[in-house]
Formats: sequence, structure tokens, C-alpha cells
Amino acid sequence: MKSVLVVKLSAIGDVIHALPVSYAIKETYPEAKVTWVVEPPAYDILKDNPYIDNIIVFEKKKFKSMRGFLQNYGPFTKILNADKYDASLDLQGLFKSAAIAWSAKAPIRLGTCNMREMSHKVSRPVVGPNANGHIVERYLDVVRELGCQVNKVVFPMEISQRDQQAAEGAMQQAGIRMENPYVVLAVGANWPNKRWPTRYYAKLSDWLYDRKIIPVIIGGGMLDSTLAGEIDAEAEIPPIILVGKTTLKQLAHVIKNAKAVVGGDTGPVHLAAGLGVPTVMVMGPTDANRNGPYGQLENAIEANRPCKYCWKRACPKGLECLSVIHPEAVEEKLKKYL
Repeated sequence: MKSVLVVKLSAIGDVIHALPVSYAIKETYPEAKVTWVVEPPAYDILKDNPYIDNIIVFEKKKFKSMRGFLQNYGPFTKILNADKYDASLDLQGLFKSAAIAWSAKAPIRLGTCNMREMSHKVSRPVVGPNANGHIVERYLDVVRELGCQVNKVVFPMEISQRDQQAAEGAMQQAGIRMENPYVVLAVGANWPNKRWPTRYYAKLSDWLYDRKIIPVIIGGGMLDSTLAGEIDAEAEIPPIILVGKTTLKQLAHVIKNAKAVVGGDTGPVHLAAGLGVPTVMVMGPTDANRNGPYGQLENAIEANRPCKYCWKRACPKGLECLSVIHPEAVEEKLKKYL
């Protein structure tokens, strides 16, 4: 196996889940060239990964119109076909990833067990022993089918000295030194159903302060800023707010040095689990067996509702999905780490 193409485009949490694939390929085929196709938001996760030789950025927005497709398809496929691949691994399982895998012309085309949008017509779905298990293991089943021996699961994430210093500087400007004991609160999520109520985060924040642990709120974008503002307004003592003040790699450094991380089924929380940081995940629309904190599923707290695992972005019943998970349940999980 001389050259392998990995197609895992987005979202950030999904790309993090797929990181062990790069290590597994190099573990068995150390001389193989690994090329990864990714969308811009998740590019930083892959940058400087010692197990990835080449990163191709797929800018989806350029292909949305027919004119854009006609203008950009040729240049993109030229970059894609600069190498000849022995195998392509479609870990996205959608039409767009199938189109990329088809364009790469690899003689071996493999995909995950849950291919959608006709992608199974391009890449052969791998229904491995973990087809009903965690998504990380489902991705690894694909490389096992390629002949890889997965002796250990590694989430490679290289954080430069520059990013480390920038993260420490951002924390100092926010009012905390990295040497201080702190817990990261990842308050945002793309799905409303995955967000724990801000009033609960406020209570948890005060509980942490009572134990001389500093709560640090992370995130990015206007929504996360709004959520952080709500927590700040309701908490007795203002938490440290790092929302929008770090890049993804800088955020990884903040997470890596935390006592623990708390949040929903979202990218930064999966990053914490991948980095081996104690991770408490509150879950409702998705199930821990598939999407919980990898390697520490005992720290997943699922909403006690008959409609859990609905996989709905927003509750069709108008319920606040995660409100049945009270702060005391999260505190109990955190005690052993504090």
C-alpha cells in the first residue's frame, strides 16, 4: 500500500473521531503516503499531523452553483489526481464525498457501514465488528478492512510552541494563569437539542468556584458569546470567558491542561476525550454508545426521556431536551477528577 486517500470533510467533531485512522494507516504501512481531503473549518485539526503527508482543502461553497461547479471541478480534480491512490476511504458517506472518492480513481474504494445519498454505489460499505459501536471504532473498521493492524488508538494532534504561547497569553488576558486549576465548559453546539441549559452551567460554575476550581467557558461565534453572556449574568461569580479568543489548536492546548471538560455532543468535547482529558458529556438526541466521549463512556450522562436518541436537531415536542440532566449529576461525575 503506497498511497491512501482519506475523505473526511466535516464537522469538527467528526474529523476528530477520524484522526486515529491516520495513525492506524502509518502503523501498518509506514511508507504509505496519506492524503486527507477536508473542508476549511476542520483544516486546523489536521495541520502538522505527522501521520498525514498531504492535505487537500475542499471548499464546498464554491461548488454550490452550477457555474461554480463548472469553474472549480477541473482545478480541484487536478490537485486531487496529482497522486495515484491505491485506496480511498470515504469516511463521510455522502454524495459530495462519494464524488471525491470517484474522482480519485483508486482501485480500492471503502466506506463506513452507514453510507448515505447513494455513496455506497461508489465505495463499498464496511460492516465490521463495531458496526453498532462507537463511531471511532466504525472508522477504524474501515482501515482494518484495508489490512491495518490497530494495536492502539491514537488521536494525533500537534500543537506548536507558538500556539501554546498564544493560548497561555489569551488565558492571562482573560484573567487566569494556566497553572491555576480549571475546568473547561464547552457551552455551544450546532444542534439546539445538544445544548445544556445556561442556568445549569451557571450553577456548575459557582459549584466549581466553591471548590477553588476556575470555570473557563470556551466556544466561538455569536451564539456561543450569547450563551456565555447568559451564564455570566446568572452566576454569582463571573466565570472566565475565552469564547472567540483562541484558534482550534490554541483551544486544544487550553483543553489539554484542564482538570476536566464538560459539554454536549460537540467538537471541543470530543477533542478533550481524544486528548485523554476527563470528559463529562451531557447527551440526549444522540447516544453515548455511538457518540459518547471515546474511552470514557462512563462519563456520558444521557437524558432520561423516552424520546432520547431521536437524532433531531430541535425537539419536535418543544422540550428542552437536556434540562432533565441536573447540575448535581455532572458534579458527581466531576468529583473524582477534582
